[in-house]
Amino acid sequence: MLALFASSELPQLIQDHWPVAAAAATLLAVPLVLWKLAVRVIPNNKVGVVEKLWSPKGSVGDGRIVALGGEAGYQAELLRGGIHFGYWRWQYRVHVVPLVTVPQGQIGYVYARDGDPLPPSQTLGRVVDCGYFQDARAFLARVGEEAGHGQRGRQRAILREGVYAINPAAFVVMTESRAYSLIHLLDAQESTAVQAWHEQLAKSGGFHPVVIGGSSGAGETEVHDDLIGVVTIHDGPSLPPGEIIAPAVGTEPDGASYHNNYQDPEAFLAAAGRRGRQYAPLTDGTYFINRWFASVEMMAKTVVPIGHVGVVVSYVGRAGRDVSGTAFRHGERVEEGERGVWERPLGPGKYPFNVYAGQVIQVPTTNFVLHWITGKTEAHKFDEGLRSIDLVTRDAYEPLLPLSVVVHIDYQRAPSVIQRFGDVKKLITQTIDPMLSAYFRDIAHKKTMLQLLHERDQIQNEARAELRDRFRGFDIECVDVLIGKPTAAEADTKIAALLEQLRLRQLSIEQLETYERQRQAAEKLKTLNEAQAQAAIQVQLTNAQAEIQMAESRGAADLARARKQSEQLVVTAEAELARARKQAEQTVVTAEALAKEKVLAGRGEGQKALQIGLSEAAVVMRKVAAYGDPRLYAAALLADRLSNSTQPLVPQRMFVSGANGDTGAVAGGPLGLLLNLLLSEKTGVGSFADAPETAEFKGECDKLAREAMGALAGK
Repeated sequence: MLALFASSELPQLIQDHWPVAAAAATLLAVPLVLWKLAVRVIPNNKVGVVEKLWSPKGSVGDGRIVALGGEAGYQAELLRGGIHFGYWRWQYRVHVVPLVTVPQGQIGYVYARDGDPLPPSQTLGRVVDCGYFQDARAFLARVGEEAGHGQRGRQRAILREGVYAINPAAFVVMTESRAYSLIHLLDAQESTAVQAWHEQLAKSGGFHPVVIGGSSGAGETEVHDDLIGVVTIHDGPSLPPGEIIAPAVGTEPDGASYHNNYQDPEAFLAAAGRRGRQYAPLTDGTYFINRWFASVEMMAKTVVPIGHVGVVVSYVGRAGRDVSGTAFRHGERVEEGERGVWERPLGPGKYPFNVYAGQVIQVPTTNFVLHWITGKTEAHKFDEGLRSIDLVTRDAYEPLLPLSVVVHIDYQRAPSVIQRFGDVKKLITQTIDPMLSAYFRDIAHKKTMLQLLHERDQIQNEARAELRDRFRGFDIECVDVLIGKPTAAEADTKIAALLEQLRLRQLSIEQLETYERQRQAAEKLKTLNEAQAQAAIQVQLTNAQAEIQMAESRGAADLARARKQSEQLVVTAEAELARARKQAEQTVVTAEALAKEKVLAGRGEGQKALQIGLSEAAVVMRKVAAYGDPRLYAAALLADRLSNSTQPLVPQRMFVSGANGDTGAVAGGPLGLLLNLLLSEKTGVGSFADAPETAEFKGECDKLAREAMGALAGK
């Protein structure tokens, strides 16, 4: 055939068979024309939007855009991939557009260009069962009915990942990458609005689900731990007057109105949900939420650390009964869920607390220190506004008192503290600070500067006891009060001069103590040296001590022997004295007898005998007079008798010592005393008259003298 057409014989052939050729050409042209005029081919990855140019039924009316009854205009049904017949080009125009594709993990938003207008109180179009906007007729079929019909405008329903055959004449679908619509249908204002919505959603991350506790979107690796999502609903009935937070609704999973964390807008509204900030936040998880319906604000969870409790001040809830009692006039303390200060604080932990619905005030339950020291503060920052307390003493010094106070708040009393003061810092700055400052200024007015320094411990103990009682009235406990060293202001030199005087005084005291210790050390050193020297000659000292003990033993033996001999001599002397006395008596008797005999014989012989007796008595008296004392005569007579004794008076070898340490004494007792007197008389050291007149010796001497005088008188 091609060879036939290419040959030069074709014109001739046509000329020869013209009628046949015309008929064949007509048969071939008619199908081509019909194909071109009535057949539409739609690729499988696209859809065809049918636009009816004219119709015997007229145009679409009642403010609608999509024709449902065969009217002229954009038709509700789409042409899917394949060959479609009957769509004549003079009556229909088919717009081929791509299918709507929502990528994995993203959200598609729908804007309906047709449907019932939204009422003034409604923001988004209600959800209609229309196959996710793929059945435009189902979306628009009930237009005009009371319920169940689609509404134009932005829709509450969203599209999840997938491919959708949605009529772009009825709906504009926005994904992160593009907006699916018939561009030529949108006027400038509508195009601007769609573009603005798209930019807003892209900026807020609305094309991605809300992820809490993980990465917030595709391609992001940042993990958002310890966060919650506070939801703000933009559709539905408004809050009643005076309310700032919408109450939680539809939170029961088994309930008919369970909206599954705002992911089902119709269930939320059916449960009487209100627009505005919601009380129930979103916790960890992934949520596909229509950002036109609800926006989500991320915020940190409320963390109550160990050693603290969280006192809840709720801004929402029903009005409760004050459980603090009628005597407490510092606000209301209510049960959990009611508006006011909750009676039970939150213990240590993490809480998904909505900070728009209330406030959690952390109160330390462990001991914490407050410094009234200029320039010093603790990590809790409660004392960052405190300064050293300026004082004026009784003697007009103006020191600055650094002070530290250890405070404890009982966790059960923490709500009472917050109810009374608002927070811990206000308690410190508005109550404790002025109270402590006034207390220590009153003390300083009664003390001198030296007393303030020296009596610090006493002042501290008194302040501890006093402040404990005062703090107890504010539901807090004063654990300890620590007073530092009073300091002076920068330009004040009086306190420095006083301290210098105290230092000099103390230095003097310490020097005295040092000298005394040095003296004691010198004495100890002397004792040590003596001990060392004594230890060096200890053997000699021991031997000498032994010899001393032996000598004392021998001396004691000799002394005992001498005493025995002295006693024997005394007995002998007494016997001699008795014999002499007897002889004298016999002599007197004999003389008397002879005198009597001589009287008879003759007075001459008597007179002679008397003269002889008187001569002998006169001799005795002269001897006594020569001694000057009869006792000396008796002692001489006793000594003469002892000298003629055959028994030695003194031992041949004897070491004696007087009781008073006088080694010159011969012996003790009366005999010893007598011998000492004789020795003293003979040697001229002393006199017999100097002898002590002991009772025993004097008695003996007097007795002898009386006897001698009696004898003489008798004669």
